[in-house]
Amino acid sequence: YRIQSDRKVAVCSVHPSEQATLQCLGCVKAKIPVAKSYHCSPRCFSDAWQHHRILHERAASAVNENGAEEEELFGRFNSSGSGASNTSLSGSTSSVSLSNGSAPLYPATVTERSGGETWFEVGRSKTYTPTADDIGHVLKFECVSIDAEKKLPVGHVNTIMTSRVIPPPTPSPRRLVPVSGVDVMGNLDLDGRTASSGTFTVLSYNILSDVYASNELYSYCPSWALSWAYRRQNLLREIVGYRADILCLQEVQNDHFEEFFAPELEKHGYQALYKKKTNEVYSGTAYAVDGCATFFRRDRFSHVKKYEVEFNKAAQSLTDALVPTAQKKTALNRLLKDNVALIAVLEAKFSNHGADTPGKRQLLCVANTHVNVHQDLKDVKLWQVHTLLKGLEKIAVSADIPMLVCGDFNSVPGSAPHALLALGKVDPLHPDLTVDPLQILRPASKLTHQLPLVSAYSSFARMGVGVGLEQQRRRMDPATNEPLFTNCTRDFIGTNDYIFYTADSLTVESLLELLDEESLRKDTALPSPEWSSDHIALLAEFRCMPRTRR
Repeated sequence: YRIQSDRKVAVCSVHPSEQATLQCLGCVKAKIPVAKSYHCSPRCFSDAWQHHRILHERAASAVNENGAEEEELFGRFNSSGSGASNTSLSGSTSSVSLSNGSAPLYPATVTERSGGETWFEVGRSKTYTPTADDIGHVLKFECVSIDAEKKLPVGHVNTIMTSRVIPPPTPSPRRLVPVSGVDVMGNLDLDGRTASSGTFTVLSYNILSDVYASNELYSYCPSWALSWAYRRQNLLREIVGYRADILCLQEVQNDHFEEFFAPELEKHGYQALYKKKTNEVYSGTAYAVDGCATFFRRDRFSHVKKYEVEFNKAAQSLTDALVPTAQKKTALNRLLKDNVALIAVLEAKFSNHGADTPGKRQLLCVANTHVNVHQDLKDVKLWQVHTLLKGLEKIAVSADIPMLVCGDFNSVPGSAPHALLALGKVDPLHPDLTVDPLQILRPASKLTHQLPLVSAYSSFARMGVGVGLEQQRRRMDPATNEPLFTNCTRDFIGTNDYIFYTADSLTVESLLELLDEESLRKDTALPSPEWSSDHIALLAEFRCMPRTRR
């Protein structure tokens, strides 16, 4: 039942568990979804204003510039239930199907009324999914055994009352920003992919494994929004909404990959590859293991080859070759951290107008990794990145192939791992090199690679004037040409995630806009009800370009 009081109730858009006491009339005039207009107190409205005013600005922009096109952008990620927030809280006027969940066992009954409240029966099944009409109201779930033949209740009736149903969180949509100054939003086809067949999009996203998402670590996130049942659906909605051709996901639990992400993303046309870490983590109730998952659209790419990198195996080989027997145990204790990388060689199914030879196979190598997190193991981080790059160099020698290196490197811009990736070498005087108890980084001159890697998001800093570029530059660190943050918790705000590409074979066409602290709302951090990971997704659109003949 939906218990509907005679007194209408609206809920706060910022604190959805609180009843609203005021409404923003600017939202009403701008025809912004009414659920976003409510606030529980003047202080709530004041604190949220920096974020809230963006809704007004975008609504005005939609009317003045883009007409109906902007409405699609606002609703782009609202395909799986989020539309509830677009509905007035004025009570139910529509007829409700009583087979919301599984097939009903017996015919429906009518409403009941008691003490200023009306109980609307909204379903007769073992499951019920709240609808827009339920927002602001309490639900009562009544469970009783039924004699299947006589259709009569048997035994005691059990009931559960919920708290008020809240609207689904609706994060501000993130748009593709062209780095060439050409508005690619006008080039989207009906499937949401760019119409130009010579380009493709790549997403990199650490989705925050459930085994690490503890209430103690993320106490600021409501427990319902931290639950995996909620987060997995919110993550899927977000990931599918980006419509990327290639997905590089980190911290994907093995069971979640097999039971949820692989089958769900297959429905959206993706083929899956997976490499789990080499050791399990105890979550307090069960053991779990996470890893790297790479997905690609079957209509855009085909799978050619997969390489798996286990840094533990590389550590065994290193210690066998370089470390004296007496020190091997100590060395392995430091180096064995269970991190992995997944390398996929794909073949494009779309034509590339910039290819040297018409009809030539267009291959692409995509590396997806999650480097060790511990900040006191700077030598291990650098060694892992160097090991991965040396492996990619071997692939590059055997095949003249564009490369992407994506992932969570747990290394901030300017660190030795970042320098190695972006510059191809590490300064011998870099402070990170002072941490090398096993002497595995000596001499520093060996810390090089020949891949012409460039960070995709540095394009925001390097390109000229264009639509939206200036706003994105304000979200970049001018000292490093990297985003101000890709990881945002109460304890850490900084950049750990990157998409690197080989600049002699690929060019960046557009980038997914960065979030700023206003977009995350004042005094908050990730994960949140809107964003279900402590990292933000990065996405870049690339074009293959002719290779220089040697």
